[in-house]
Amino acid sequence: MSVDFKNSVTKENLMRAFAGESQARNRYTIAASQAKNQKLHVIEAVFTFTANQEKEHAEIFYNHLSELAGENIHIDGSYPIDISQDVAQLLRFAQHNEYEEHDDVYLHFAEKAREEGFARVAGSFRMIAQIEKTHGDRFGMFADLLEQNKLFVSDVETAWMCLQCGNIYRGKSVPEECPVCHHDRGYFVRLELAPYTGKITP
Repeated sequence: MSVDFKNSVTKENLMRAFAGESQARNRYTIAASQAKNQKLHVIEAVFTFTANQEKEHAEIFYNHLSELAGENIHIDGSYPIDISQDVAQLLRFAQHNEYEEHDDVYLHFAEKAREEGFARVAGSFRMIAQIEKTHGDRFGMFADLLEQNKLFVSDVETAWMCLQCGNIYRGKSVPEECPVCHHDRGYFVRLELAPYTGKITP
């Protein structure tokens, strides 16, 4: 079935997705600020990293609407209020929302786009749904570490990287401050979780 884009459900779903991604970006930016205030700089970096990816998703959905430039699209929808002083809870909220996009929302949007004849849009929804699963897994992993009090502590000797200066420290727990740059312990992350390190060993 081929549908005129201007009269499609897909155009509304794209705007819903754009709104959702835009809100997610702001929620994660706010959560990053809370993590920073609690000296959880690694969690701040996770939220900021993900917020930047959500901005890219929003732009992809927005660009699919380019032929309707200058018009307004009315949509309805419900969006989460994820407010908590507990950073682990913020991670759990984010995990839930990312899984919802992956398991339900974007797959239904993709199917509707395919049904209406918009294969390229359907592809964007499917591929971004898979990315949201990765986001949810990442948020969940860091929530687990926080809840288990293992963000800065390990059962075995572990390599940790200071995200501020790159110092690699070995031990069962991180020091109270980095011995190189003297930033607080909140900048340390397990080496295997540090950006761009791959299989580097100290």
